[in-house]
Amino acid sequence: MDERMNTKLEVLTKDEEANQKIYEAAGIILRRGGLVAFPTETVYGLGGDALNPWASARIYEAKGRPSDNPLIVHIADVKALEELASEVPQEAYTLAEKFWPGPLTMILKKKECVPKATTGGLDTVAIRMPNHPVALELIRTSKVYIAAPSANLSGRPSPTKASHVKEDLFGRIDMILDGGEGEIGIESTIIDLTSPIPTILRPGFITKEALESVLSKVVVDPAIDTITKGYTKNTDASLHPKAPGMKYRHYAPKGDMMIVEHQGDASICTEKEVEKIAQLLQKAKDAGHSTAVLATEETKEKYPLADHVLVLGKRNEPQTISSKLFDILRQCDTLGVEEIFSESFERSEEEYAIMNRLVKAAGGKILLVE
Repeated sequence: MDERMNTKLEVLTKDEEANQKIYEAAGIILRRGGLVAFPTETVYGLGGDALNPWASARIYEAKGRPSDNPLIVHIADVKALEELASEVPQEAYTLAEKFWPGPLTMILKKKECVPKATTGGLDTVAIRMPNHPVALELIRTSKVYIAAPSANLSGRPSPTKASHVKEDLFGRIDMILDGGEGEIGIESTIIDLTSPIPTILRPGFITKEALESVLSKVVVDPAIDTITKGYTKNTDASLHPKAPGMKYRHYAPKGDMMIVEHQGDASICTEKEVEKIAQLLQKAKDAGHSTAVLATEETKEKYPLADHVLVLGKRNEPQTISSKLFDILRQCDTLGVEEIFSESFERSEEEYAIMNRLVKAAGGKILLVE
């Protein structure tokens, strides 16, 4: 974008009357085709009118996002499914009853009213109902469905604070609504309901096991394992993504990042992993490079050679890790770290989504130790 905009930063407080004026001002911006960043329970979203192709084009421009990467449409009422989707299977209502509002996005066949500028050129639309009072009130007050990817420059770590949005997008969008930190910290689970079998296209806080508690069968798209396991990378240029994050690198800090993983057991950080990270730290130090280690509460004292030890959380409490992950990746940039070494995590249902983001942040670089 050539000209910087006058971005308004509005902080929501306990003053409901003042808040309502902010929502109304934000609604006017959205109805006019402008862009408003707002908090959800996962990460901050960059919102525009989902049914306005010009607004969707502005989202792509502001983020520097490839235009074939679909946007998620945020709604505040389940009835919106019938207005946006041409076919709504019973599974969609079953999932909505169990998980909405919440961090679950469903992919359905779209109606003509949803422009392909919003869906990345696809005949499907991604829809979710966020579980955050600010997001829901913004949708209701604006009276538009809000297309919203994460409110960051494309490729950067997703924003979990308004300050992250300001860092990336100030001067590029109309308004930022500061509603505090996101609780979950990683983006929603995406499930494709247009496939013969419901298929997870992006792992998130709602796990495959949780989805199968209400659906008879759910499968995981093989491309996710390709990314999350990190040992091979899908380089098929013809891949046309149905969901955000299926095709392009995400979450990357500016420094060079590597994950160190024990081949036998990633549920703990073994002494061999610690030893290998120590060797990598020494090598980086000898080269005159600044370093950081992404560790856990259990291992934070084991890396005396690191310039910075950044604690993700506790291994037995995955949400403490997911809620801080993107903030810590951004801290690496603030600190000017040149080489980043991360512990790995068990490929369990709860930690699968965390590992998916870590591997993408590292560009698939995993060092296996025996």
